[in-house]
Amino acid sequence: MNILKNLQMKPLTLGLVLAGVLLAAGLGTVATLSHAEDAAKPGVASAKPALTVSVTQAKVGSLPIRLAANGNVSAWQEASVGAEVNGLRVAELRANVGDVVKRGQVLATFSADSVQADVALARAGLAEAQANALDAAANADRARAVQGSGALSAQQAALYITQELTAKARVASAKAQLDAQLLRLKHTQVMAPDSGIVSMRVATVGSVVGSGTEMFRMIRQGRLEWRAEVTAQELGRIQPGAPVVVTAPGGAQIKGRVRTVAPTVDAQSRNGLVYVDLGGPVTAGKLAATNAFKAGMFARGEFELGTSAALTVQQSAVLVREGFSYAMRVGPDNRVSQVKVQTGRTVGDQVEIISGVKPADRLVASGASFLSEGDLVRVVDSIPSKPVNAPVNKSQAAAK
Repeated sequence: MNILKNLQMKPLTLGLVLAGVLLAAGLGTVATLSHAEDAAKPGVASAKPALTVSVTQAKVGSLPIRLAANGNVSAWQEASVGAEVNGLRVAELRANVGDVVKRGQVLATFSADSVQADVALARAGLAEAQANALDAAANADRARAVQGSGALSAQQAALYITQELTAKARVASAKAQLDAQLLRLKHTQVMAPDSGIVSMRVATVGSVVGSGTEMFRMIRQGRLEWRAEVTAQELGRIQPGAPVVVTAPGGAQIKGRVRTVAPTVDAQSRNGLVYVDLGGPVTAGKLAATNAFKAGMFARGEFELGTSAALTVQQSAVLVREGFSYAMRVGPDNRVSQVKVQTGRTVGDQVEIISGVKPADRLVASGASFLSEGDLVRVVDSIPSKPVNAPVNKSQAAAK
C-alpha cells in the first residue's frame, strides 16, 4: 500500500517543483527588464556622489622671501663710567639702573672738602708767584735801563733778567697746579660721557674709591643690536641696510636694519654674525617701545631678501598622507584623482605649490581627506585662490 501511495504522489510533487521554477524565472526576467529600463532613462545616475565639494585653482603671485635666524640681543656699545680722582668718599648717587641720562648729566658726586682746600692753596701759590714775578720784572727793567752806562756790571744785569724769567716760569707752574686742582674739583662730579641708559651701578654712598674704579655702566645712546647667527651659505645673500623683523621671547616685534655683516665666520660652527640695529637711539619718550627687548636675551628674526613669483593655493586644498603632500584634482567627469605635490612657502592660509599642479587644474578646496582615488563628487561654486604678497619664511621654501 505504501508503494502505491508514493507512486501516486510523485507526479504531483514534480509538477509543483516545475511550477515554482518557472515562476522564479519569470520574476527574474521582469526585474532585469525593470533595471534595464531605469538605466536607460535620462537623469538616473549610475553611481552616488561620495561628497559635495567646492573647487579652487592655483594662482600666480609675488611673494617676499624671508630668511629666519636666531641670535642674541646686545648693547650697540657700552660705556664704563668710573672715578677719575683717588681716595675720595662718594657723597651722592644721582642715577640708578634703567635711568635714561643725557651727555654731561651728573651721575654721582664725591666729598670735595679736601679738593677745595687744595684749590685754595694753589690759588695762594699762584698769587705769591705773580707777586714775585712783578718784583723781578721791575728789577729787570731797571737793569736794562742802565745797562751799558757802567752803573751795573754786565753780570748783575744778566742776573736780574734771569730772575725775571725764573719768576715768570714759577707763575706758569703755579697756574698749572691751580688748573690741576680745579680739574680734580671738577672730577668730584661723575658725569655721563654720552646719552644712554644706565645698565649697571656698582658704587655705594660713603665708599672711598680709587682712580679708575668703575662706578656705572651704560648702553650708549640706548641702542640695542641683534647679533644673528647665519650659516655661511646664506651669509652672502644678506646686505647692509636690509630690513629685519626681530621677535622677542614674549612675542613683541621690532623692525631693524642690517648694520654690518661680520667679515669672518666661526671656525667651529661655520656660522657668521650679522649685526642688526634695533630701532635706533632711545630717548625717555621712546623707552617703552623697546622695553620688551633687553641686552643679553635670545631672540629670533627674519631677514627680508626680496620677492619671487610663486604658484599658490589655499592651504585646505593640500593634505598630508604618510609624510607626503597631496591634492585632489577633479576631472571633467567629476571624479577625483590624488596628485602628489611639492609644497614650499606658507603665507597665511596660502601655500606655495612647487610641482604637481597646474593653474588650470581644479582642486578640491576642502574635505579632501575624506576622498579616495576615483571617488565621484558633486561640485558646487568654486572658491577662487587669491594671489598673495605677504612676507613669508624662506626656511620653509625649497632652494630656488
